Amino acid sequence: MLTMNSRQTRHQVPRSARPDAEQFNRMYLVKIVAKLRATYQIRLLAFKAVDTKTKLILKVPKSCEFDESLNELIEICGNAVIRDDF
Repeated sequence: MLTMNSRQTRHQVPRSARPDAEQFNRMYLVKIVAKLRATYQIRLLAFKAVDTKTKLILKVPKSCEFDESLNELIEICGNAVIRDDF
């Protein structure tokens, strides 16, 4: 089972991330970039998808290139993280 350490800001407030949209058992995150890395937001949402047995859909342009860190995260999370090109 995957776990992620809880991080807090300097004022001891837990950090979190929200998807752009949620529908049924899917979370959508839209990114219009040329290259996408495994940012804190993406890692947190990916682990949330694994824990809650939902899917994280990354909606990116067809030309978007995934960084090695994101490809590794997708391998770790299995089919919980899906790429959707537009």
